[in-house]
Parts: sequence; C-alpha cells; structure tokens
Amino acid sequence: MIRKAILKDVNSIEDTYNEHFHYELNHTAFTVFKKGVYPTKDDAERAIYAGALFVYEENGTIVGSIIIDKVQPIEYATIPWKEKLSEDEVMVIHLLMVRPSMSGKGIASSLIKFATELAQKNSCRALRLDTGSQNIPALSLYQKNGFEIIASASKKVGDVIAHKNHLFLEKILYFVNSSLKN
Repeated sequence: MIRKAILKDVNSIEDTYNEHFHYELNHTAFTVFKKGVYPTKDDAERAIYAGALFVYEENGTIVGSIIIDKVQPIEYATIPWKEKLSEDEVMVIHLLMVRPSMSGKGIASSLIKFATELAQKNSCRALRLDTGSQNIPALSLYQKNGFEIIASASKKVGDVIAHKNHLFLEKILYFVNSSLKN
C-alpha cells in the first residue's frame, strides 16, 4: 500500500536509507549518496512537512519511499526539456528508495506508477527526475517505466553532493479526454 508519510514514519524511513548505505558499503555502490549527508532523517522530515513524501508499506513495514512535488531543482532550468512547461505543469521525483532486501519485487515500479498517476491527477504534462549515469539499475528502471534521457550535466544531489555525470530524464504524460465521444 502506498500512502502519504507521517512524522511517526521517520525512523522507519531512516532505517530504509541506512539499509541502502549498508548495502552499498558491502556491494557495488551505484549512487553517490553519503550517510549523514544525503538522504537523511532531516530530509525525510522536511519532505513530510511539505506533503511530498509517500511510503510503500507492506505488512506494516515501510519498504520504500518516494519524494515527489512540483519543485524543480535549480539545475533543471538549464536542461533542454522536450517541452517548455510551467512549474505547475511538471512534477519531479526527487528521491525514490527501496530497501535492498526488498528489491526485485516491483516496489520501485509501483512507486513510479503512483507518481505518474499523482502527476496526472494534478494536471501535470511531464514527470521529471535525475539520476547518476553510473546508476545503471535506476536508469534501467526509469527507462522501462517510460522515461527518456534528455541531457547529461552537473548537479548537486540533494543540493549537497556535487556530481558531474548526472542524467536528466523526462516522461511526457498523455491524457485521455473522457468527454470525447467515439
């Protein structure tokens, strides 16, 4: 089940982040995330207060989360997006995290589907995100879910971690007008 996160969820969300850090420490690191720098418990709390954090809960346990809103990072202004859209017409996935122990179960794809539906409900014409070019699993996931690479540029991940080879992706959203008759 996907639901809006509440403050009571912060420790469980932080546990998810910590499981990710532990996994990357002992396996291949695909992200540039740094424990204590980004993502943190404070990042989760800020997203909850902004109404932008949603969790994927299974059997009472939070196994994934997504931060999504209409706030485009400053770097997005220089990207040659497919369509020139107003801030109100774009939703951005800022962070998608699934516990490594739960990977391969379709949780990330479910969170992306949720984000797509949320964007459509909010009359957005595009869903945007960014990821490191080295993050092959995430890149594959996003492309499988309809995202297209638009550009590569530098970015501060979480506004704090400088990264040179960052990819910017976009999914154009199409609407079906139910008032049209065949």
